[in-house]
Amino acid sequence: MTPLPWQAVGQQDVLYILDAAHRVEEDLLRQWIAEQQQAVDFSGEARHVVVPIARSPEDIPTRALVGALDVSAETLIIPVRVAWMSSVDEKSVTPRLRDLLWGNPRKPGQGRARRILRSHPERVQCVAADGATLDELRQRYARSRGETANASQLADFVAGQAGLALDIAVRRLRGGRYKVPRQVAKNLQASPAFRTGLQQLSAEEGRPMADLQRETAEITKELISIPRTFWLDVMGMLNRKIISLGYETDIVVDQRGLQRIRQATRQHPTALLWTHKTHVDGFAMHWTFFKNDFPAPHILGGVNMAFGGLGFLARRAGAIFIRRSFQDNALYKYILRSYIGYLLEKRFPLTWAFEGTRSRVGKLMPPRYGLLKYVIEAAHASDADNLHIVPIAINYDLIGDVKDYATEQAGATKQPESLRWFIGYLRGLRQPMGRIYMDFGAPVVLEKAPDPSDTLALQKVAFQVGVEVNRVTPITLPSLATMILLGAAPRALTAEELTREMDSLVSWARERGIRMTSDFEPENRDALDELADTLVANGLVTRYDGGPERVYAITAEQHGVASYYRNTTIHHFVNKAIVELSMMKLAQFNSSSVEGFWEEAERLRDLFKFEFFYAPTAEFRDDLRQDLERFDPDWEQRLGNEPGFAQRVMAEYYPLVAHSTLLHFVDGYRVVADVLALQPDDAGLEEKECVNQALAYGRQAYLQRRISSQASIGKLLFQNAWKLLDNRGLTEGGDADIGEKRREASQDLRELAHRIDIVRTLALPR
Repeated sequence: MTPLPWQAVGQQDVLYILDAAHRVEEDLLRQWIAEQQQAVDFSGEARHVVVPIARSPEDIPTRALVGALDVSAETLIIPVRVAWMSSVDEKSVTPRLRDLLWGNPRKPGQGRARRILRSHPERVQCVAADGATLDELRQRYARSRGETANASQLADFVAGQAGLALDIAVRRLRGGRYKVPRQVAKNLQASPAFRTGLQQLSAEEGRPMADLQRETAEITKELISIPRTFWLDVMGMLNRKIISLGYETDIVVDQRGLQRIRQATRQHPTALLWTHKTHVDGFAMHWTFFKNDFPAPHILGGVNMAFGGLGFLARRAGAIFIRRSFQDNALYKYILRSYIGYLLEKRFPLTWAFEGTRSRVGKLMPPRYGLLKYVIEAAHASDADNLHIVPIAINYDLIGDVKDYATEQAGATKQPESLRWFIGYLRGLRQPMGRIYMDFGAPVVLEKAPDPSDTLALQKVAFQVGVEVNRVTPITLPSLATMILLGAAPRALTAEELTREMDSLVSWARERGIRMTSDFEPENRDALDELADTLVANGLVTRYDGGPERVYAITAEQHGVASYYRNTTIHHFVNKAIVELSMMKLAQFNSSSVEGFWEEAERLRDLFKFEFFYAPTAEFRDDLRQDLERFDPDWEQRLGNEPGFAQRVMAEYYPLVAHSTLLHFVDGYRVVADVLALQPDDAGLEEKECVNQALAYGRQAYLQRRISSQASIGKLLFQNAWKLLDNRGLTEGGDADIGEKRREASQDLRELAHRIDIVRTLALPR
C-alpha cells in the first residue's frame, strides 16, 4: 500500500473521492484510510464520497459529488483508488489468454475481486493522488474554461481532474506506456478557444450553432480515439503475435535514439514520422514503444484501415482514423486541427507514415504533406513551441509484400483492404523473413511553427525529415547482396566474388560512417550463407552447384523484386555513382576540366531529382569531394593539371557502384523518353497515358534488349520520368522544335546508359 500524504494534510479538513466500482473496492479504501489515520496524529475532519471514475472515465457519474463539494474552500480533496495489479504488470509484456477470457484483469468485478484478495493479496495496491483544495480547483476551472463553474460543472471538472491525478499515481506502479488522454471530446468542446472557433464558423457558413454542435458531437465520436489500458495490452499482444509470424520478435532498436526521443516527448510537442514499406510498420511501431514502456503514440491513418475488429481494437489503442477526403468540410477540418493541437499541448506524441503510402519500389517516396500540414497548422494555432518532428527509419531483411509490389508496378491493380484481405495478409507473413530494424534520426525542431500557408517552409521540413531518415537507415545484408547481383546480371557470381565485392563495399561504408546491421560484423560471417539459403528458398536468387564452383544469380523474372531490396539502401551509394559517371565522362573525352566534372555532377543530380533526397548543394559537393579524397587527397588539383588523370581514376577507383545503382533508373527514363520521341511533334502526352504506353513499350524494349532488366519497367519509375520531362517542357506539343528536343533527351539517356555499361565492364573483372 502506498502511504497517504498526511504530512501535507496536517489538521486540514479532507474530502476523499473514493474511485470505487463496487463494495469490495469501497471497503478496501475505507479500511486503508482508517489504518493510516490510526498510524498518525490526524485530528482533522475526513469526509468520503464514492465516484466510480475508472469504470467510465469518459462519462463519469458525478451526482453524488455535487452535494459532497458543499464544503469550505480550504478543504483538501484527495482522490484514492484500488490498483489491481495483474499478470500483465508482473511480466511487463502482454496479457495471457485467461485475462482476455475473464475480462479486464485490472477492473475485476466484485466476485473476482474477492477471489484475488484471498489468493493474491500482493496484487492489491491502494493509491492516493496529489490533492488540491476546492478553491484551487475552482480557479483551475476558471482559467481553463474562461467562466465560473456552477455546481454541476464543478463536479464534472473535479471528477475529471481526480481521474487524471489517479492515472498518474497508478502509472508509477504500472509504467509510462499507459499514459492516455481522458475526456478529450468534453474538454475540447468546453474550451473557450474551441467555442470561439465554432462561432466564427457559424458566421462564415451561415449555419446555426445548434447544427454545428450536433455535427461536432458526431465527428468527435468518429474521429477521437479512446485508448484504454486493457486494449493497449491486447494490442500489444496482437502486435507481438503478428511480428513473430515471420520476423524475430526482438526488433533491433536504436536504444540511444529511443531514449533521446523519450526525453523529447516529455518536454515538447512531438510528431514521430516513420518510413512505410509494409503493413507491418504500424504493428512494429506500437510494439516497440509498448515493450519499452513508452507512452502509446496516437497513430494517424486512413479510415480505410478501420475495418472489422481491427478498427475497433486500434481505436482503443490510440489510432486516429481520418476520412480520406474532407476538403469541402470546414467543420471536420477545424475539429481535426483542434484535436491535434490538444494532443500536442498535452504532450501526447503523434505518429504517422511520412510517405503517406507504402513504398512500392523500396526507396523513400516523396512525402505526403496533408497530415504534416495539419500538425503544423495545429501547432501554429495553439502557439505550441519547439515542435519536435522525429524521423524514424523502419527496415527489414525481407518483406512479404514485395512480390505484390512488383506485380503492381508492372501494371496490376492494387487489392483493396478488408477483413478478408487482412486475414490473407497475415497468412502470407508465415515465412522466415529475418529481422526488423528501427532507427531514430535527429529531430527537426520548429521553435515556432511556420504559417500554414507557407508552402516552401512545409516542403523544407519534409525535405529535412527525408534526408535525416535516409541518413540513419542501415545497410542490410539482403539490400547489399541484391545490389551486387543486380549489377552483375545477367552474369552469375561465385560465392568468392560475391563475398569479395561485399567486403569492399562494407569497407567503403565503414569509412564513410554509414550505419550497417550486425550481420556485417566479422563474427557473423555465417549470416551470408544463411541469407543465401533464404533467398534461394523463396525463389529470389538462383544457386547453381553443378560446376566446379557454386554461383549465384538473380533470375530475370525476379529483377523487380530484387531491385526493391536494393533500393531500400541505394541512397547511400547515389553520390558515389554520380562521382563515377562524372569522372567517366571526362575520361571518355580525355578532358581535364574540373569545372566539367562539377557541371556533370550537378546535371546528374538534377536528372534524378524526383528519385532521391539530396542534401543542399554545398553538402552534396562536400560528399563528392570526400569520396574522391579517399582515392587521392589532391584529386581536384591533379585533375586540372595532369592529362589522363580521369582515366587513371576510373582504372583504379574501387569499388564501382554506378552500374548497380543507377542503370535501371536510366533505362526506365529512356523508355519514357522514347515514347515521347515517337509522338507527333504537335501532340502532347498526359502522365497516365504516357505511363500506359511506357509499360507496353518497356516490355518490347526488354525483349529486344534495348534495356537491360525488367526492373526498369514500373509505373512509379515511369511517372517520375514523365515528371522530369514535363519539368523540361517536353510533354506538351506544338513547339516547332519539340520533336528534336525529345529525340535529344532520348539520345542523352542512351549515352548515359552506355557510360554505365563501361563502368560495369570495368567493375566485373576485378
